[in-house]
Amino acid sequence: MASFTNQATLSYKNITVSSNIVTGEIAEVLSAAKTAVSGSYSAGETLTYAVSLVNSGTVPLTDVTITDDLGGYDFGTTTLVPLTYVDGSVQYFADGVLRPSPAATGGTTLVISGITVPAGGDAVIIYQAAVNEFAPLDAGSEITNTVTVDGTGAPSVTASATVPAANEALLSINKALSPAEVAENEQITYTFLIQNTGNTAESGAVIGDTFTPVLKSITVGIDGAAAQTTDFIYSETTGEFETNTGAFTVPAAQFTQDPVTGAYTVIPGTATVTVTGTI
Repeated sequence: MASFTNQATLSYKNITVSSNIVTGEIAEVLSAAKTAVSGSYSAGETLTYAVSLVNSGTVPLTDVTITDDLGGYDFGTTTLVPLTYVDGSVQYFADGVLRPSPAATGGTTLVISGITVPAGGDAVIIYQAAVNEFAPLDAGSEITNTVTVDGTGAPSVTASATVPAANEALLSINKALSPAEVAENEQITYTFLIQNTGNTAESGAVIGDTFTPVLKSITVGIDGAAAQTTDFIYSETTGEFETNTGAFTVPAAQFTQDPVTGAYTVIPGTATVTVTGTI
């Protein structure tokens, strides 16, 4: 509830006397709460939000509009919006019953209109927004977006939800062969490039492979240096190769924000493992 205070004055013969202060409360007819279903976000991920509206009054609240700022934040003289509304994702429940989807218009804000909150009841509006190129991704970053709810017969109310950036490594691996054509008893080199687009370094990754045909007399390199014999295991009988845990570390990615557009660029952290042997 919102509270208010009031005090009177009494003036006579150039004397002013103050009364006691009285305090009252205004019962909120409309209240709102916002929840992010996802516990964290990564680049390109889709987040789901739920806005819960409660009508404590005795008449329905009609023509209710929800405006979501989609996490907009100041950047120089402009505002960057790190979330993009997913078209067609709105679902609208009134007193637990799924109703026809209300009108929704995305852009720099998301506007959902035409909602009715039953008397003494509730409405829940669920929708999705995608993390775009203006979302910060460094460890410790977060997106806070706020909804403003307006309805006939009720004052505006707001509600916010904050989602932190996921602190994790996001790895991918690419394998290359050189040369692509080789004669028997000649050497070839397999190169494994591991990339990390996450904001946390990873030292527990393991590469596994089975070389066909089997390689003989292999040498292994990690980021340009010769690997230790304790960094990997290999069978010249089966061709099975595997790095040991901790043999290499893939650094966290670096994230740079364009000073003009505000868009973030991801520079992956990388690790390279090479295996050279004779066919």
